[in-house]
This record gives sequence, C-alpha cells and structure tokens, in this order.
Amino acid sequence: MYRHEAFFDILKQLVRTPSVVGAENPFFMAVKKELEEIGVKTALYEGVLVATGEDPTSGYISSHVDRHGLVCTGPKEFQYAAYVSKNRADLTGRSISEQTYKNLAGRFEGQAVQAYDRSSGSYQGIGKITTSSICERRGNLIFEIDGLEYLLPETPVAFVDKLVVQDGFVSAQLDNVLTNAMIIYLYQNGYKGTAFFSAEEEAGKSWRYILEWFMRFDISTNELLILDTSPYPDEQSATNQSLVFRRRDSHARFNSPLQKKLVKICRKNKIKYDYKDRYIKERNKQIILDGGTSSGSLGSTELGRLIMASKQSIQGTTLQVPTTGYHTVDETAAIGSVTDAIDVLIKLYL
Repeated sequence: MYRHEAFFDILKQLVRTPSVVGAENPFFMAVKKELEEIGVKTALYEGVLVATGEDPTSGYISSHVDRHGLVCTGPKEFQYAAYVSKNRADLTGRSISEQTYKNLAGRFEGQAVQAYDRSSGSYQGIGKITTSSICERRGNLIFEIDGLEYLLPETPVAFVDKLVVQDGFVSAQLDNVLTNAMIIYLYQNGYKGTAFFSAEEEAGKSWRYILEWFMRFDISTNELLILDTSPYPDEQSATNQSLVFRRRDSHARFNSPLQKKLVKICRKNKIKYDYKDRYIKERNKQIILDGGTSSGSLGSTELGRLIMASKQSIQGTTLQVPTTGYHTVDETAAIGSVTDAIDVLIKLYL
C-alpha cells in the first residue's frame, strides 16, 4: 500500500497509451477523456491540450505528453522520432536529451515495439528491434525492426511498455507520463487552475505551443510550474534528493515566487531537494578535474525558452522527479520521490 494509490492506477493506464513525438493525438484524447469524466473543461489547440478548472488563474501547471519512440522514414527504415530532419530546426544541441542520445545506441535491441495510427491510435502491428546504430550523416539513431516491414513512412512506432512497481521504485517510460498522471490526479483532488499538456517537447517545440496560448488570450504570469523528470546517471545520485528544482538553464534565469513557496514546503515537511543547475556545474567541474572535457552547458529547457521568447512576460519554475534509465522503458523513480512531489503539489494548490 502506497500513499496516493489512486495516482498509480492513473499512471498504469496512461503508460499503455502510445504518445511518440509528433504523433501525440491518441494520448491527447485519452487525457481529455479522463479529465472530462470528472467535469474538467478541456480545449485542444495546435500542439497543446489545455485543461481549465473552476478558477483558471489560481494556477498554471504544464507537463509535456510526448515520449520517445520511432517513426518509419522509408522501406524497412526507422529513425528516432525526435531527431528526424524535420525537427532539427527546433533543436539547439544544448538540451540534456540531445547531449546524451548517442549513448542510447544499442540499448533497444530486442525491445518490442508497436505501430499505431497517428490520428486514431488504432493498432497497426507489433515488431521487435533487431539493431540500432548512429548515422553520423543524418545525426540520428537508425533502427531495424523485425515484423513491421510493411509500414509506410510517417507511421509512428512506440515502445511496448507497462508500469512496474516494486521494491520502493516505479519503472516505465516515465518521461513524461509520470507528471501527466500527477496533473489528472491533482484535478481529481480539487485543483481548480489551468494545466497544459504539450506536444513535441523532446523535439524542442512544446514551448512554442504554450507561448501561443498565452499570446492568444493576452495572458502573462510569473507562476508557471513546469513538471518533468530529471535524469541522473545512477541510483545513488538520483536518491540523494527526493525532488529537483532549477534556478536557470542556458537560456534564462527562473525568477518566480513559486520557487520560494516550493522550498518552504520542502523544508517544513523535511523533503530533500537539490537544484539541477548546481548539480550540473559541480559535475562539469569534476569532469575537468578528472581530465575530461565538459560541455559546460546548463541544458536547454522548455521553461528557459518560454522565458526568453516571451521577454519575461512568462516566468515560472520547475518541479522534477529524479530518475535513472533516462529515455528507456526502464526509466526508474523512487516511489518516495513521486509521492513527495504529489504532496508538494497538493500543499501548493489545495
């Protein structure tokens, strides 16, 4: 028995719904159904599903819905969906995802995958990854799949996934279905504010869709809260803290009254936290001391791009759950971190 057991029921259901970068519509429809069943109004715009409670300005929370997967790009050819050529213009090379994707080659061999219709989500077949390698010319991972030879270009292919809860940890392709489920659970418990479920974050595009919504209605805020997972190289470094915040990225400083509120809640409830920008700086120093070469980048985040592009009319902060196994179906978080994040959100908004 875990705290917030109903949350894990939501998460278990959402994990099974595919949401490959650029083909998120079936997942949008699943989230829309969950919210409307409990009386929350929703509206689907280009690239973002917006949920509106009874007091829309009482909070602004955001979580991206896309997960990494593949897309058919030619006869028997499959590429990592986030890095296909049409997405390259929105990638800067500074995000943690882009800096680490080359390390993913070979991880997926033997992984079961399922193809689906990008609009309806209908099942199109199942296969298994036989090989994966980096194509330096195209700057992407190229996959060979046994069993999906008949697929046409632009067909999305998701990793077959299920939630595993055991030994105090939860595992699946958590980024970012974990925080999607948190928002739904928050509404179930009485959250009355606004929430954004954005597409194509892994391709560096989601900030555009959120910014467009704020501009559409001439709304500004300094209290946008971005929920996400935060990757760490091993269990020890991930469990050194329960929650992760950020004070800045490579684009902008995060200046929001929410930051102090979150820290105050953590201190009052003895929840351990750290700042990812501090962790990255310390890690880079250690790499240099060890004779290595550090990128020096603090990473490129959705919030940083929003702040910069809006010229500070949108400000906010982040709340992240530390994980290991980043961008795989075995991404793992401590259950204590997950429930601490939910507790903090409840105390902040309810």
